[in-house]
Amino acid sequence: MGREPPESRCLTDMESDRISYLPGHVIDQILSHLSIKEAVRTSVLSSKWRYKWATLPNLVFDNECGSAVTQDHMIVKNKFLRTVDHVLLLHSGPINKFKLSHRDLLGVTDIDRWTLHVSRKSVKEFVLEIWKGQRYKIHSCLFCCQSLTHLELFNCWLKPPSTFKGFKNLKSLDLQHVTLAQDVFENLISSCPVLERLTLMNFDGFTHLNIDTPNLLFFDIGGKFEDISFENTFQLAVVSIGLYVNFEIYQSRFHGGSSNLLKFFVHLPHLQRLEIQSYFLKYLAVGVVPINLPRPCIDLSYLSIRINLNDLKEISAALCLLRSSPNLQELEILARQEDQTLLITHNYCWEDVFFACPEMMHMRNVKIDGISGIKPELDFISFLLLHCPVLERMTVIPVLNIGTELMKQLLRCRRTSRQAEIIYLDP
Repeated sequence: MGREPPESRCLTDMESDRISYLPGHVIDQILSHLSIKEAVRTSVLSSKWRYKWATLPNLVFDNECGSAVTQDHMIVKNKFLRTVDHVLLLHSGPINKFKLSHRDLLGVTDIDRWTLHVSRKSVKEFVLEIWKGQRYKIHSCLFCCQSLTHLELFNCWLKPPSTFKGFKNLKSLDLQHVTLAQDVFENLISSCPVLERLTLMNFDGFTHLNIDTPNLLFFDIGGKFEDISFENTFQLAVVSIGLYVNFEIYQSRFHGGSSNLLKFFVHLPHLQRLEIQSYFLKYLAVGVVPINLPRPCIDLSYLSIRINLNDLKEISAALCLLRSSPNLQELEILARQEDQTLLITHNYCWEDVFFACPEMMHMRNVKIDGISGIKPELDFISFLLLHCPVLERMTVIPVLNIGTELMKQLLRCRRTSRQAEIIYLDP
């Protein structure tokens, strides 16, 4: 008797086309990791996938949406515009995030139309980055979008309508290379009652910063301004401030015995991280610099300071901060080099002049970057080694290769902490 051939296995429709029978939440998860361009291409996989991409809640239009075939900027730009139009036309369902960021995107009128469209969809996160051309004026419809929780604008001009009453649900605001008037800025900040994160970089149109936001937790600013003050910011925990202009040009406007240092900290009782960048320490040193702040920064654990270690006023302000931060764990010092004509070259004694109070500091990690080996810098390092009994590591990075002499001088410094090690990183 001959052997019977084996029975052929009959595949069900589900087994032959598994990708079409994936659960809906799995398809959504796959699409969420794809760019818009890749997500649209999945429509050819099966009938079930054809319009699945059209329900994506997060729409990101960036450089990946462009064509890699041609370098012609006009062709790339036109294809990008058609892509955005096509996606928004076929999209259904809510839009949680809408981001426009393309290297060839100018402030075209199409953006007004897209902004109006997504504002009607109750968008929660709106990101617009204009990389070329002049400031793009934000369409008034965006200021009526009360669903916003995150707003991020780059190279834009903000001029809200007179009916603007603020963003009641906005928690995060990021403005970079923007233009807005002084009253517009103050009204915008004060009318966002639940704002938690605020970033301001390279702005113009206003020079006085009055930050009045009771729920603010994070504040990052870098730009040219004349004055800054805080009100109702008792929850603010992380602050980074960079003043991009030498404050000495403004000092002639300030007279009397007022203290910028005291004014700055009065409404910041719970700071945990503070970064003082560029020339902002020079601003803080204006007026009478106290030995200690009236109320110590008991929550401050990280402090970064850019300082001219040849400027006695800046040194005085820095030491006031160190004395007023009893729980500071990590300190970063960024040496700022200035013209030799501005340097103070006379001798001084750290212990006698600046440390009338003999309390010790409790930093465990110290990083000193950008030093050139001059005596005031070495004196400061020696001062820290003597007054940090629990120091574990000090990292020193010179601004240029100045040979081994600096390293030898560092190793000769006395240190109170037995476990402290000095790490010298050759640039």
